[in-house]
Amino acid sequence: MTGKGNFQELTEFLDGVEKAFGVPACDCILAKDGEILYRHRAGSLKNSGETGKETYWLYSATKIATCTAAMQLMERGRLGLDDPVGKYLPEFEALRVRRTDGSIYPAGRKMTVLHLMTMTGGLDYDLSRPGLRAALALPERERTTQRIVRALSEDPLLFEPGTRFRYSFCHDVLGAVIEVAAGQRLCDYMREFIFAPLGMEDTTFHPNPRQRARMVKQYAHSDDRGTLTDWNQDNEWRFGDEYDSGGAGLMSTVEDYIRLLSALSLGGALPGGERILRSESVKKMATPRLEGVALEDFWNRSAAMKGYNYGLGVRVLVDGRGIASPPGEFGWDGAAGAYALVEPINHIALYYAQQVYSCPIVYQKLHPALRDTVWRCLKKETERKGIK
Repeated sequence: MTGKGNFQELTEFLDGVEKAFGVPACDCILAKDGEILYRHRAGSLKNSGETGKETYWLYSATKIATCTAAMQLMERGRLGLDDPVGKYLPEFEALRVRRTDGSIYPAGRKMTVLHLMTMTGGLDYDLSRPGLRAALALPERERTTQRIVRALSEDPLLFEPGTRFRYSFCHDVLGAVIEVAAGQRLCDYMREFIFAPLGMEDTTFHPNPRQRARMVKQYAHSDDRGTLTDWNQDNEWRFGDEYDSGGAGLMSTVEDYIRLLSALSLGGALPGGERILRSESVKKMATPRLEGVALEDFWNRSAAMKGYNYGLGVRVLVDGRGIASPPGEFGWDGAAGAYALVEPINHIALYYAQQVYSCPIVYQKLHPALRDTVWRCLKKETERKGIK
């Protein structure tokens, strides 16, 4: 364990997650100003004798990296928030929308990059959609990112782009857009322009045998009592070696992913390191974007999001009443329980990893409790420096 003293409350919290939430192993890392302030591995990892470089599927925490890549391309003039998706993927030029009565009509709005990044594109996460199902039946060598994503355009949207919020394949489509704009595979682009510059050697869409061998065992909760069952050790959103899921496909370690989060907390660069984003771009990512019914949709997805809005791929805290984080905190989570937090005022970054699928209590209770415990400890630890 790194960090003692004022972090005792956090250590006790993490040591108790197995009993309180049915999570057999977790790993938590905290950084300030790009330096590791605290690290603790609990449950079966606590005395495992492993190196601390265990790998985890990030699932939707991948989205932070994907949106970072999109922001980089905007800085280079290769991509624009208001660009129609059809500019990069022609199949998305003439979309259709299904009304609630089942009738279908031509979409009156063009889907844009902004709609993808804010999850307002009108897509969903339904693997049974006919177009997607047909694409997933192709031989693996043909299941490329762009081929699979193009199939999503074949089925009607749930609503006109830009009018509602729906968690969906939007960031997978964004990944395909990035490929076209950058002229290279998403996995290659991220390795060259994000992972290598930040020294993230174990972050990948396509783990090698050594990385897979270090993966923490993945479970699922099979009922409301938190009964653990073995889960497929692969990632169900990874549709083969030719597919790079911008929404859920990355594997990483806590030591790796904290580097990306720390860079964002510092305005786009680690101390003494290569800049991956301008500070203005980080601010744009963390600018609240939803209003009206779309914001209601976002809040209705999870009670834990009250007080938050949604930016470009990240939750953004706008109302801190009853929440320990300062307004402006942003981040996201993942389907097996990952939790990422970036706080740019005090240059704080937090990453928590576990491998338990179908575990709603993690999002409703564990993550908020973890966040608030971290801030209580930070305020004790840095009182003389002044946490705002």
